[in-house]
Amino acid sequence: MSTDPPGRGLRALRGLRKPAKKRTASTTPPADAAPDAPAPDTGSASVGSVINATLYRDGYRLSTHETLADTFRNLRTTAGSMAWIGLHRPSSSELVTLASEFDLHPLAVEDALEAHQRPKLERYGETLFVVLRAARYLDDPEEVDFGELHVFVGPDFVITVRHGGAPDLPSVRRRMEATPELLKRGPEAVLYAILDAVVDDFAPVVAGVQNDIDEIETEVFGGDPRVSRRIYELSREVVEFQRATRPLNGMLESLTAGFEKYGIDEELRRYLRDVADHATHTTERVDGFRQALQDILTVNATLVNQQQNAEMRALAEAGFEQNEEIKKISSWAAILFAPTLVGTIYGMNFDHMPELHWALGYPFAIVLMAIVCTGLYVIFKRRDWL
Repeated sequence: MSTDPPGRGLRALRGLRKPAKKRTASTTPPADAAPDAPAPDTGSASVGSVINATLYRDGYRLSTHETLADTFRNLRTTAGSMAWIGLHRPSSSELVTLASEFDLHPLAVEDALEAHQRPKLERYGETLFVVLRAARYLDDPEEVDFGELHVFVGPDFVITVRHGGAPDLPSVRRRMEATPELLKRGPEAVLYAILDAVVDDFAPVVAGVQNDIDEIETEVFGGDPRVSRRIYELSREVVEFQRATRPLNGMLESLTAGFEKYGIDEELRRYLRDVADHATHTTERVDGFRQALQDILTVNATLVNQQQNAEMRALAEAGFEQNEEIKKISSWAAILFAPTLVGTIYGMNFDHMPELHWALGYPFAIVLMAIVCTGLYVIFKRRDWL
């Protein structure tokens, strides 16, 4: 795969706009072409990103090519054929080659090269440019993996540029090859099949996200402290999922209107309306997920506040009980301190203490200690310290 800097390819695209090459309808090369003339170098050196390059006619595979050069040459020399080229993260030189061959608009090519585009549908002359956000649910990490797909649809070609693991385009190709009556309807049929695959791939994602929400609800009411982080992460995935699904309804309406305007087969329009129904259902489910997560987040915040309030109340009650115990201990300590003080004073045995030689000194000391203790007890009892 070429490692040309993206800037060089984009600068080359600026002056690329030119009239489309007129392909000959003959199945043989022009008479003035030398039979042994070497084919122009149109991407043969950049094969790494070319996943599949195949020609079809009347719904059946004609040939598969390893290089873009072979694909271009056979498309020009085979009347009534259609090229379906699949690329995965191509280099700028490959996209410049495709733009030159199929007269792709430079702005669309830049979008396909840089990726990170919003889903959209744009028409440049006879070429449709479609950007899709695909998704798939990964069971082991329980998360949604998003991919990006750019599709160029022209009169006789379909070019897919995939960034990421989704969608599964090989299965789309196998499905179309298994139904030649659908494939022979042309590039628009391939576009329908890609749209149908992207929308159908949303169903397992919807089921996976629904399962995650159910688990989160259980964890919220189970008091799991890690649930807040999981709610936040899943909310981000749902927002990203909304960005992938919401534009689809408008895109499909525009595409249906375009099919009617350009006289595309009525059967394809029926298929497209079916895809639109599925896309609408998915969008409604995803919108419901976001609202459900917001409600769960509110409930979780309420439960966390209740738990914190309960903990604070328990701490306050514990502190109150400790204060009551301290009051009791302090009260009894004061009561017991009074006789100790009296006894200590009269236990000093000084010679000049009249009470020591007084006949009523001992009873007086005992009565004094009793009066002080009783008085302190009454005071503390009235203050509910005892």
